[in-house]
Amino acid sequence: MPKEFSRTWWGQRFIAALEKITDAGRLSRGRSYARGGKVKSFVIKNGAVTAKVRGSVNPYFGVYTEPLYTTKIEIKSISPDQWTKAIARISAKAGFISKLLLNEMPDNIDEAFTPLGLHLLPQSESDFKTDCSCPDYSNPCKHIAGVYYLIAAELDRDPFLLFDLRGLSRTELQAELAKSPLGQALLPELAAETAAPVPVASYYPALETMPVSDISLRDFWQGKRLPKQLEPIAQSGVSAILVKKQGDYPAFWDKDASFIATMEEFYERVKTKNRDLI
Repeated sequence: MPKEFSRTWWGQRFIAALEKITDAGRLSRGRSYARGGKVKSFVIKNGAVTAKVRGSVNPYFGVYTEPLYTTKIEIKSISPDQWTKAIARISAKAGFISKLLLNEMPDNIDEAFTPLGLHLLPQSESDFKTDCSCPDYSNPCKHIAGVYYLIAAELDRDPFLLFDLRGLSRTELQAELAKSPLGQALLPELAAETAAPVPVASYYPALETMPVSDISLRDFWQGKRLPKQLEPIAQSGVSAILVKKQGDYPAFWDKDASFIATMEEFYERVKTKNRDLI
């Protein structure tokens, strides 16, 4: 399974579902279409994906100029009543809520859907409805396959897209999750806007003058001693929230390994190495 299009487990599961229903040759050509910039436009709206894909010049079939085909992909939606039941199960688990609010798909998300006879990730051909204006009799064709891979790449960056394609928008999902106790605690902190940078006159803080007469020579040369016992610092609701806010694969991270897992290992090494200094 090509990791160049998906590095998350949910994106790779999405591609695995495609491999069950698509000819290997068309998948290979679809990958080359996605990789080679053949998909000229790519829009996700109202739970459907619409794309414009460049075709091939083939004089044998009378195609002398490069055609532009319209491709549409829909994933079978989940009804509002079923979503109500699924959200109730998701909200019952703190692990589901915390990961989803941190822009990450829980690896056991199926536990919220399986008892209801549902599944979030596509599993079979019946989950997809596709159409392409090209003359290829097969469905999915190579143009549809190319768009499939781009969807998998988008899922890496935005796991909420999977809910949107199933008929529940990000806004609706987050609103429902925010009603839970943990959601009420986390959402304001996660939604906080980063302060805009403010220009300063100098990179260095201004010097402050202190009356020398008020400081003894002993305190001046030795400084003030720290108290023997320090008050413990209160812990935030979510540890390392700034690191975790962008999820496992933020836009600036181009590695195959999880960004959060890498940072956890890095901090653990720093803490272990400097244990004697604490």
